[in-house]
Amino acid sequence: MSVKPLQARPVSLGLVAGLAVLCAVAGCKKEAAAPEPGASTTTPAAQQQPQQQAVAMPAVSEKVAAMDADALRDAARKAQAEQRLYAPAGDNAVEYYLALRDKAPGDPGVASALTDLMPYTVIATEQSINREDFAEAQRLYALLEKADPNAPALPRLKDSIARQQQAVAQRAEQEKVKAEEDAKRQAELEKQRAADQQRAQQQAAQQLAAQQAEQQRQAEQARLAEQQRQAEAAAAAQRAAQQRPAQQPAQTAAARPSANDLRPISTPAPRYPTEAYRAGTSGEVQVEFTVAADGSVSDVRVVRASPPRVFDREAVAAVKRWRFQPIGAPVTTRRTISFNPGG
Repeated sequence: MSVKPLQARPVSLGLVAGLAVLCAVAGCKKEAAAPEPGASTTTPAAQQQPQQQAVAMPAVSEKVAAMDADALRDAARKAQAEQRLYAPAGDNAVEYYLALRDKAPGDPGVASALTDLMPYTVIATEQSINREDFAEAQRLYALLEKADPNAPALPRLKDSIARQQQAVAQRAEQEKVKAEEDAKRQAELEKQRAADQQRAQQQAAQQLAAQQAEQQRQAEQARLAEQQRQAEAAAAAQRAAQQRPAQQPAQTAAARPSANDLRPISTPAPRYPTEAYRAGTSGEVQVEFTVAADGSVSDVRVVRASPPRVFDREAVAAVKRWRFQPIGAPVTTRRTISFNPGG
């Protein structure tokens, strides 16, 4: 079966521009790959191992490989027109052209299309490596390798995939070690925090115990002081009680007023009985009475009278009206009242 040549490709001008971009990117990456002056050339132990090889994987999916030439050509043109140049997997222009080349090896249009698409695939591979999407990078690498096993970019891409995977593995190991160290450090901090809390609790308990002991000591001192005060007060009261019987009679005698202490305030004279006065009868009456503490008179009685029952009533009535200065205690005394009509 003869293979029809490819018709005009709508992205040829874009692909030419892509080649220029590829050259610039490749040059930049070569400069970036060069070691800095003075940088150490010692390779870490992990990097001294053989570089990881790209995983072998089929470049063209079984579904695409099973399509016939006409279907592949149509699918390739459509994918190219829709800018599905190298992705998604199983539905991109590169896969369709690779499968078509297997079915029509001498078709120059297929070869030219693949040549135009390769720079974009190289750039996409590098971008996948940079974002650490190694599955996509290896898929694109497989496309490049099938398109041209001797392409100059293949060794560099293969080494870049391996080195980037190794760097990711080292970073993961470093992050693991760091996580373990952080966990260990956190555990030590928790242990230290627990020890500090326990020590603080012990100190607080000791302080509380000391405060309670001090309070008990002060309470005991106050209790003993109160007992001593009460004992001293009881002893003083006992001594006072022992001294009181001896002092009380003298004090009582000194404090008890006598008749001589009475100071009259008002002592009106008795009324002279009319009949005795007309008869010219004279006499006297001795009365006994009690002067209260406020100076009033009470309990008046006749002790003797001469002549009897002549002047008794007037004498008693007069004495009841007497008043004296207040005294410390009641006093009982006697007075003789004389009746003389000529006086």
